[in-house]
Amino acid sequence: MKDYEELLIALRRTTRAIDLHSKKLQRETGLTTSQLLVLEAAATLDKPSPGNIAKEIQLSQATVTSLIDRMERNDLVLRKKNNNDKRVVEVSLTEKGARMIELAPEPLQAGFLREFRKLERWEQHQLIGSMQRIAVLMDAEDIDASPILVTGEVRLG
Repeated sequence: MKDYEELLIALRRTTRAIDLHSKKLQRETGLTTSQLLVLEAAATLDKPSPGNIAKEIQLSQATVTSLIDRMERNDLVLRKKNNNDKRVVEVSLTEKGARMIELAPEPLQAGFLREFRKLERWEQHQLIGSMQRIAVLMDAEDIDASPILVTGEVRLG
């Protein structure tokens, strides 16, 4: 086996793990990872406006608005105008939306973070640097990506 093949296999395994987890989430809840992130942010943020949710989950506001549109049609969230400022729209969960959060499997990154935090600080930095270098080698350093492990549409900067 060529030296670079081991690296490509490891990258493919990582991609497959993300994909399989996304499919499990879809199968168990009918939600995409991005939709679940929106629900969780709407449940935990003090002022869950589409803009605040977008900042929290590091997706564009247009993407979050589109997700909220779809989730509102599926009775997972409600939009309502803020009582103090009618220009501000807040997002709240319906009972069905809250139930979806409870049904969802643990996010893939939760298990990853548990293990990552067990590593020595130098090893954490080494992994970060190596992955950033891989992104450059793959000409992917300018691709818009959140720190949440999801599959789906890739948006170029």
